[in-house]
Amino acid sequence: MEPVNRFDFKLNNKADQYAVRPAAKVYNKVVPARVQASVTNFFDNASQPVTMVNSLLQLKWGKFNQSLGRFMINTSVGLGGLFDVASKLHVPHPDEDFGQTLGYWGLGPGMYIYLPLLGPSDGRDLIGKFGDQFTNPINYMSQVNVISNDYPWVPYALRGIEGLNVRASLLGFESTLKQQFDPYAFVRSYYLESRQKAVYDGNVPARLTRSDNGSSNFPAAAPDSGQSN
Repeated sequence: MEPVNRFDFKLNNKADQYAVRPAAKVYNKVVPARVQASVTNFFDNASQPVTMVNSLLQLKWGKFNQSLGRFMINTSVGLGGLFDVASKLHVPHPDEDFGQTLGYWGLGPGMYIYLPLLGPSDGRDLIGKFGDQFTNPINYMSQVNVISNDYPWVPYALRGIEGLNVRASLLGFESTLKQQFDPYAFVRSYYLESRQKAVYDGNVPARLTRSDNGSSNFPAAAPDSGQSN
């Protein structure tokens, strides 16, 4: 799998070099920072139902309440999520997804996969990404009569804007990546470690390791009632 991953990594870099990165640089130059922040806030708020559902699935009642509170505050007072009022009120910002839920209930991460156009993932998160599509409200916009009849392109446009906004936010990370002897290995390690921490809420058991080629040496994650808040 490693040769395929490296090939896809190089392919993505070429696509980024000639298409995505130039568009992100224009976006970053033309769109004011405050507007970019509002775009980030909007999509973050739209993802809160994903966190709510997965917090419930992991029995993390505290995180569910926090996510619900953020969603209600930012959707109403924050004008549809354009303004992050909840953070100003010191409401915590939990982040849970279906990949984390699968890990919480015992499914191991499986093989590391670098997806064309989508980037790093693993077997568990690949399933998780599919599952999260059912709890993100943006994916249901096409079912609204006004949108489906007159503006069927809106959900796709929103996804494009989201991707461009994320890529623009990573422009400052490029210098770090260029300094790496093996950028592919750096991205792989960063992704695997960050997802490992996410599954265990930052409290990763010392026994958990991964091999150098990205394959899983983890025992399956086990539910821990101490993570439920």
